[in-house]
Order: sequence, then structure tokens, then C-alpha cells
Amino acid sequence: MALTRDDVLQAAERIRGRVHRTPTFSSRTLGERTYLKAELFQKTGSFKARGVLNKLSSLTPEEKERGVIGISAGNHAQALAWGAALEQIDCLVVMYASASAAKVAATRGYGAAVDLEAADAVEAFERLDEHIRQTGRTLVHPFDDPLVIAGQGTLALELLEDAPDVETILVPTGGGGLVAGVAAAAPDRRVVAVEPEGSTAVHDALAAGRPVPVTPVSIADGLSAPFGGERALEVLQANRVESLLVSEEEIEVAFRFLYERAKLACEPAAAVAVAAILAGKIEGGPLAAVVSGGNVATETASAILARR
Repeated sequence: MALTRDDVLQAAERIRGRVHRTPTFSSRTLGERTYLKAELFQKTGSFKARGVLNKLSSLTPEEKERGVIGISAGNHAQALAWGAALEQIDCLVVMYASASAAKVAATRGYGAAVDLEAADAVEAFERLDEHIRQTGRTLVHPFDDPLVIAGQGTLALELLEDAPDVETILVPTGGGGLVAGVAAAAPDRRVVAVEPEGSTAVHDALAAGRPVPVTPVSIADGLSAPFGGERALEVLQANRVESLLVSEEEIEVAFRFLYERAKLACEPAAAVAVAAILAGKIEGGPLAAVVSGGNVATETASAILARR
């Protein structure tokens, strides 16, 4: 059964007071009645803390004793490490060789052990399965767990309280957990999943009607899911979520806009929803774009800002 708004409302009660209520800004430069949900100001620097806390709140004492495990390019890793430390749960995160060094360091800084043996995302999921078999740790999936999805959707509740006139919500999308949570939270609004042209896990899953493997390649590394989530896809299909793709150049243009005009120091993955607006790929309004995180290496940000 697909998630509903009630699941998101329950998640909001569980995590209330434990995460930031992030601001919603208007942006006349983007358009009349266009809004930015600034989730880069969330704890650990991205929306991921919401879903992690909702999932961890469901664990039994026995599950907590066995520890938790996750897999991530970086943002979920940091959020899970932070949340597990908060709950005093031992945490292991499977990352991979190409993961941002800054995100790896932050994950370790929050107290988690990190497995970096995998060469890429596909191999990382294989190592994840192996660790679960060997250790019995509880998986906190980055995008395909109902409780994680419901937790992510809580940001849409805040957005619609701050900007109730919003009709279309554009969401940066990797494996589909965030956009599924938003769709469940706002079933009466138009929700659009925005992905890089080189990282199309949800786009391809929606086209095929089932998750299919992809090989993500994009500067928006936070969206590099090797497949779309099965549970997330159910929510997207039930809510008729649309899909849009943006180019690497369009992502960089949006990244520079958010830094220079909106004064939001986001990561490339967080700029893709704004990229769709700036590129004229979305019609109708009022619009809201989720700016999903701010965990970006200094050298990555400076290189994009230097390009024109």
C-alpha cells in the first residue's frame, strides 16, 4: 500500500523539535510567486536527517543493539551517522571510492565507521548486502524505506504552511525518496521529479513501470542512485508525479544563480529543481523548488563558480 499524507503527518510528530524548520524564501528573479525551500539549512546540511530520525524512532531495543547500516554518496551517510550518534547506536556506512572526501570526513566525524572498498554505487550495494548478512545490522535505506520516505515528506508540510498558494513543487531526485515523500505529503499539488540527464534512475523507472539499473554520471553526485526505489515508485505512480531532466550546463547555471543571486551556498544536486525553472522547462505556477542540501566540497563550488 502506498504512503499517504497521514504517514507524513505521523512522521512530523515523531521528529518535531529534533530537526530545523527550514525557511521558505520567495524569489522574484525566478518569477512571480516562486519559492525556494532552503533545506540546505537542515541539520547535517540536507533533508536526509528527517527520514533518518523517523526510521530510527521505529527501532526496537534489539535492533538498536545490533547497530544500523546505510549506503550513500554522502548526505544520507552524514545524516545516519549523526542520528545514530544521537540515539547511541553503532553505525556503519557503505560509501564508494568516488564519494566526496568532504562527505566521507563528515560522516566519520559524526562517529560512524565507513566502508570505502566499493569502486562505484553498484558495487557498494553488493557490499551492503554482504555486511547485512554478516552482521545482522538494521538497514536504514537512503530512499526506499517507507519510514524514511515519510520523514523526507515533512519538508513539504512546512513548505505549504509557508506558501499555501504553491501549485507545483519541483524536487531534486536521485532514488526517489524525497520526491515520493513530497508527493505523499501534497497529494493535491503537482509534483515534478527533476534529475540530471546523466542520472535518470526515477525517470527510467517511471518510463518502464519498474525500477531499472542505471549508471549515473553527473556533477550532481548527491543524486547518483543506481536505480529508483520500488516503494518510492509506487508513491510516484499513485500520485502521477511528472519527470523532467536537466543538462549539466543547466545545473551549473542554476548553481551559480543560487550562490550569487539567492545567496544560498548549495551543492550541485540541490540546484537541479531551480535549473528546470531557469531553463524554461516548467510552465504554470505558483512554483516552489526544493534546495535540498549544501554539502559541497570547496573545490567543486569554486570550479563551477569560475566557469561561465
